[in-house]
Amino acid sequence: MKKLTGLLGIVISLSLTSCTSKEAIRKALNENPEIIFEVIEKNPEKFAEAMQKANQQFRRLAQEKAERDQKKKIDEEFKNPKKPEVGEGRATRGPKDAPILLVEYSDFECPYCQRGFQTVEDVLKGKYGDKIRFIYKHLPLSFHPNALPASKYFEAIAMQDPEKAYRFHDELFQNQKKLSEGEKFLQSLAKKVGADLVRLKKALDSEEVKKRIEADKAEAEKFGFTGTPGFLVGGVSVAGAYPAEHLEKIIERHLNGFRETASK
Repeated sequence: MKKLTGLLGIVISLSLTSCTSKEAIRKALNENPEIIFEVIEKNPEKFAEAMQKANQQFRRLAQEKAERDQKKKIDEEFKNPKKPEVGEGRATRGPKDAPILLVEYSDFECPYCQRGFQTVEDVLKGKYGDKIRFIYKHLPLSFHPNALPASKYFEAIAMQDPEKAYRFHDELFQNQKKLSEGEKFLQSLAKKVGADLVRLKKALDSEEVKKRIEADKAEAEKFGFTGTPGFLVGGVSVAGAYPAEHLEKIIERHLNGFRETASK
């Protein structure tokens, strides 16, 4: 103990009374790590308080950096927006000539996508609803066994009637827990929204349905979406289940830009 106390005193004395290099202090601590443990044992409350303050500061700085990085990314994407494809025959909601295209890359079985569904609902029913054309795209994750079959049902129904496909989409997310029933639930939902089940069965494993889903997955990957949900708001990417207000800020900024361009 006397040895430890002496070493601790030397380290403290050196750090307080001379321009001791960090290397010298580091060497002393590396050779005698017990010093650190002794300090902690003698001052547990102060150590815990210091760690708590350091953690709070780290989280604050990390949050500030994340916000700066997010703002920078959004600014860059306003200048160079991402350009998703809306192929012929794809089911969309809203006016085809709407100034804002809202794309969601989603997984029918993902709980966060259920929140994403509610976000889109709030946006479409809000004050910007008539300014938006919405398309649901597919990013079924491998660990959700019912996500891909649900995507096939959506696209097979969309080939019959886009409105019925979105009724299927709405009903599924409103009753997402029932998706664990698999094919039984999907068939009952397709019947409920009025889909032709004979045509549906033929289309489920068709090349066209497969091509649409694969194209959506490839596009999501190209735009950097690795999880769900992901959004493109007029070409500006948003990863995660943010509230409607977050998307509306981007929409408003787009609309202001359109207004400024029109006034020139």
